[in-house]
This record gives sequence, structure tokens and C-alpha cells, in this order.
Amino acid sequence: MPLPPAPTKRAALLSPDALDAPARSSQRGSRRSGEQRSGEADSRGPQPLELFDNLGTEGGGEPARTARRTKAKPAPAPAPVSAPQQQPAAIQIETRVPAASPAPYIPEPAAAPQPPARPKRSKSGGPAKLFVLDTNVLLHDPMCLFRFEEHDIFLPMIVLEELDGHKKGTTEVARNGRQTSRTLDALAAAQDADIDKGLKLDTTGHREAGGRLFFQTAPLDYSLPVSLPQGKADNQILGVVQALRDEYAKDKPGRARREVVLVSKDINMRVKARALGLAADDYQNDKTLEDGDLLYAGSLALPADFWTRQSKTVESWQSGSNTFYRISGPLVPNLYINQFVYFEAPGEPSMYARVTEIRDKTAVLKTLKDYSSGKNAVWGVNTRNREQNFAMNLLMDPEIDFVTLTGTAGTGKTLMALASGLTQVLDDRRYTEIIMTRATVSVGEDIGFLPGTEEEKMGPWMGALDDNLEFLAKGDGGGAGEWGRAATNELIRSRIKVKSMNFMRGRTFLNKYVIIDEAQNLTPKQMKTLITRAGPGTKIICMGNLAQIDTPYLTEGSSGLTFAVDKFKGWPHGGHITLARGERSRLADFASDVL
Repeated sequence: MPLPPAPTKRAALLSPDALDAPARSSQRGSRRSGEQRSGEADSRGPQPLELFDNLGTEGGGEPARTARRTKAKPAPAPAPVSAPQQQPAAIQIETRVPAASPAPYIPEPAAAPQPPARPKRSKSGGPAKLFVLDTNVLLHDPMCLFRFEEHDIFLPMIVLEELDGHKKGTTEVARNGRQTSRTLDALAAAQDADIDKGLKLDTTGHREAGGRLFFQTAPLDYSLPVSLPQGKADNQILGVVQALRDEYAKDKPGRARREVVLVSKDINMRVKARALGLAADDYQNDKTLEDGDLLYAGSLALPADFWTRQSKTVESWQSGSNTFYRISGPLVPNLYINQFVYFEAPGEPSMYARVTEIRDKTAVLKTLKDYSSGKNAVWGVNTRNREQNFAMNLLMDPEIDFVTLTGTAGTGKTLMALASGLTQVLDDRRYTEIIMTRATVSVGEDIGFLPGTEEEKMGPWMGALDDNLEFLAKGDGGGAGEWGRAATNELIRSRIKVKSMNFMRGRTFLNKYVIIDEAQNLTPKQMKTLITRAGPGTKIICMGNLAQIDTPYLTEGSSGLTFAVDKFKGWPHGGHITLARGERSRLADFASDVL
């Protein structure tokens, strides 16, 4: 039986009977049921529902959708008299019996949504907050102005002064400063913009931002402790936050009280704010994960009763040297395409497989090639544990274009990537050459400028490449003697190019095997720049240890490697594996655990 064609995305599809559920459950009055019956209903019937959806679109962002769902839940079919007072009841009546709606009822539901249009925000999360942004947030993410949903933003005048001081240069911070200034200029130049009333953040097309942007246009009265120097920019921002907190602490005519929160990437700034009794928070939008332990591992252990549950529904067939299993059950919704699964139990045969297809409520598993045996050695390298075998299956698969490998020091990431690259470049002729690059971030003090060409300047950063090439050339030389090893080394190095990341912009790699080492030190923007260099026939391998981040202001949650792993999971042409056990030496393993 041939394998069905691979799906283009992960199947999280509803069954046919589930699709009919909104039509059967008339007690919900949901948006889907209203849309499905709109073609059959009278043209007057759906008017309240369409108006309600438009209001949700104008609000922008997730809070509007939450409010819509909240309003659609209570649908107990009330009496017609209460329809003008409660909009959900009016929607339910129009949806259930469109033909029987009397004509005098049409104007009333249409006018009814106008008064409750405003309270939908407070229903989702209370009154909108006022966030005071520190300069480092704007320099970190130029798009941060549009990340606060329905809440308002306040920029002190000293923040604009600091932005002006950071706009010169070619660094990432300078580019972000210039982009932020252009964004502020576009908001201020929008039609009907009024700085005194606040600039609407959705005027430039960012509909998810429903709040307003306020500038400090007048001096504010505040008093900070004498121990805080008044001339420092951070302390001036703290004074602005204190003045705004006192101003919005109580309700005033035409203006409700609201919470004022300082948002800063500076830890000491947040500590000082909390010491003064001010609300402060970190900018969270740049973090892919809150906890590094939640990162997608790429493998999953099957439960001990897996075969017992699947005994009646499992379907298997043979294709070449691989065995395929089609399984179903509650495990399938938790699986991703190209995720590895394994079954290990005492007294029973082990199984190691990869998910190749997910369709409806079934998944297809494909057994793996065993690279731990000598006959399947890759450039003389055999895998030594389960995760290394998973990684080698990804590295040697021509259908996988993007591979991410994470793990502690000594787990064999660079060695396996180089061995599989040399095999596919020199033996299989699948790629033309290997391109290797890495983030040039020092562990200690910088040693200054390096002489020579681009490749010579990258030489000191490529110690890992030299160490692994020495091992690979030694293993492949066999008994050829000194001349044979030198010739092998020369052949290997002729097919490996070392490039600097600084000159990657605008390049396109055709049929290349690209290795990005120490990828944990890259920002998400740098990772995007490198991955988008791939042309037809190119394979990219990103490797790194998230416990060894040397870049300032990067954490496990905001690293570009974490970003790539999370965004590519489930893509049919990408794979990830977290290597668990070190194979370098017993000394390195013990040091990784105890130091």
C-alpha cells in the first residue's frame, strides 16, 4: 500500500460531524452559525450580527474577539421585550427565526448595539492601562508601540531626547532608533491627528493596536528622593511615572482612574521604580517562551501501554527498508510533523520512528535508519545514543531543508553536522560546498582587530571546526600515511568556506550546506536574515547551547535559536532535536552537571 501524499500543514482538522455542530446547537448563537445561515436568512435578519462584528473589528486585537465570544455565550432565548436591552438576545432571535421576525423589530436591534459598544473593553480586562515606555524598549523593538492591544502609551520628553542621541551609526540600536523615529513621525502626520487628545495607534494599518499614544507636552509636578540625581534620564522618567500615577489615582469628571505602569528592559530601573512604589514590568513581547524547559524537544516517549491500545486499530506496511504504522487515538493531537517517537520497555522490542503524516485523527510513523551500526557510518562517524540517531536521520534526509540542534557541550552537534555535510558534498554530490558561520561574540575580553582576509579573520572563531575536521580527517585517512592525510585534509578544506555573518545581507546560497554554529547568540532578526539567504537546494543547520548565551540582553526565551525552534515545529521540511547526553568525555559530562 503506497504512502499517502504528505500534508502541507499539521492537521488540526475537525471531523465532518464536528463541522455540523454549530448548526445543531441553536443555544450558542455563535459567529460561525450566523455566517453559515446568512445565505438562507432574510436580508434584514443578519443586520445586528454584522454590526456587532464590525464593532469588534474596529476595536482591534484579541480583546475585541474575547468580548465578542463573551457576549455570544449567554443565549437562553429571552422574551422579546428584553431584546432591545440585551444585544446577545437580539442576535439569537434573529439567527434562530429570521423569517418570523416582525418588521417593527428591525430598527430597535440596529440601534441597540450603539450604547454597549464602549464597555466591551472593560468587560475583557478592566479599564485600559497607561504604559510609560523607557527608551531601551523602543531601541529594542521599534514595533513595540503596536504590541499593547487596547492600552494607551505615554512617552516622556526625555525619551525623545535619548532617541535622538542614538540615531547615528550603523549598529542595530541605531537602526532601531531611526525606525522608531519614522514610526512616530508617521503617526503624527496621519489625518486628523491631535497630539493633545492622543494619536490613534491604528492609523498606520496596525489594527491590533486599539489605544492611543500620548506625548509629554507640559511639565509635570513630582518629587523624588534626594538620593536620586535629578539630572539623570532614568530618574526623570521615574518622576513622570510618579506624576501620572498621582494624576490618574482618582476618578475625575469625564475621566476614570487608570493604572500607570512603567515598561523597561533595564532591571535596575524596574527595581528603583518598585522601591518608589511604582508599578513596573519587563517588555515581554520579545520572549518566545517564558521558561526554557517548555521548549519543543523534538522527541516524545510513547506510553508503556501504547501497543495494547493500538492493537486493534494499528495499520502497518513495508516500503523499502522502512516500516510504516498508521495509528490513531488521543496521542495524535499532541504530535507534530517530523517529531520523533520512541517506545522502550523491558522485555519488549524497541521502536524508533518519525511522524511523517498527520491527517484527521490518524498519524503515520516511519521507522528510522540506524546510524549506530558500522555499516551505516557517516564519514566514519557512528551515533552513540538515541538522540544522536534522531539528529543524524534529520541531517541525512534530503527532504529536510532546515534542522535545529540544541544540547549541552559535548553532545556532538558540530561533529555530526560536519560529517553529514562532507558525505553529502563529497560522496553524494547533493550540495556543492559547505558554508560555515557563527556569531562572533567573545566569552571574555575582545582581543582587538584581526589581520588577514575574511576567512583568516574568522579563523580564531572556528576552533570547533578545526578540532572536528582533525578528527574526521584522521578517521577517514585509514592507513594512507602522512601524505594521504594531508591530501584528505586539503580536499576537505577546499569544500568548506568560512564566512562572516556581517556580510550576509543580500546573498543567496544555491545548493549549499550551511552550518550556523553558536546560534544561541543570535537575535531573532539576525536568525531571520540568515535563514532567508537560502536558495533552491540549500540546507541550513542551526546549532547551539541555550545554557551558554554570551550576548548581552539575550535570554533563553528571547534567543534567535529558541525563536527558530518554536516557529518551525511541525513544518514538513524542518526538524528539531534536543541532544540529551554528552559524548565528549566523562570529565566534560561531569563538569556540565556540577559546575
